[in-house]
Amino acid sequence: MPLVKRMHSPERRAAIIREALRLFAERGFRGTTTRELAAAVGVSEPVLYEHFRTKRELYDAIIEVKSCEGPERLVALTGTAIHTGDDRGFFEGVASLMLDFYESNPDFVRLLMFSALESHEMGESFGQRYREVLLTAIGGYIDRRVREGAFRKLDSSLTARAFTGMVAHFGLHLVLFPTFVPKMDRKDMVRGMVDMFLQGVTRANQAPAKKRKR
Repeated sequence: MPLVKRMHSPERRAAIIREALRLFAERGFRGTTTRELAAAVGVSEPVLYEHFRTKRELYDAIIEVKSCEGPERLVALTGTAIHTGDDRGFFEGVASLMLDFYESNPDFVRLLMFSALESHEMGESFGQRYREVLLTAIGGYIDRRVREGAFRKLDSSLTARAFTGMVAHFGLHLVLFPTFVPKMDRKDMVRGMVDMFLQGVTRANQAPAKKRKR
């Protein structure tokens, strides 16, 4: 429904991004016209162009907004675990963060799916941000724990991708195929995934959740 309230520029920009996310998720990048987008926000196309000259600029703005949500939450959820070597706390925090993202952003997840199907560069753009933030943080933690002797010698990039891939699989199902998700408590699900992961990376005779004593 078009917005009738007169908005200030920042509010209007936020409304445009919000409606663009919804429409792109429903119809894809190519299936959404600027006329439809302007109508959804309750502005004219010239007003729309004052904020975003192209649909690509809108895509970039959506990526920027969503990318800014991750780093602060990652630090808040895993900060203590990073410094204390609490492996379980770190990986359960990351897994919870990822699943929260999928559950809280179904339109954005569908938009990424459309982007992949349309071979649009948005997927690569978000992928770059994803690598910079999430994989770098996880890979750095794994490297440190390998140096400390807690983890086996591993390729940190591959190992980080293996962990996030496992969690992302469940996240995608939460959005796209919820009936396929096991009927179990969310915490139990996260704990089970982290258990399997730590059993694979932790050195023999090393307790997964404990920092190695020197």
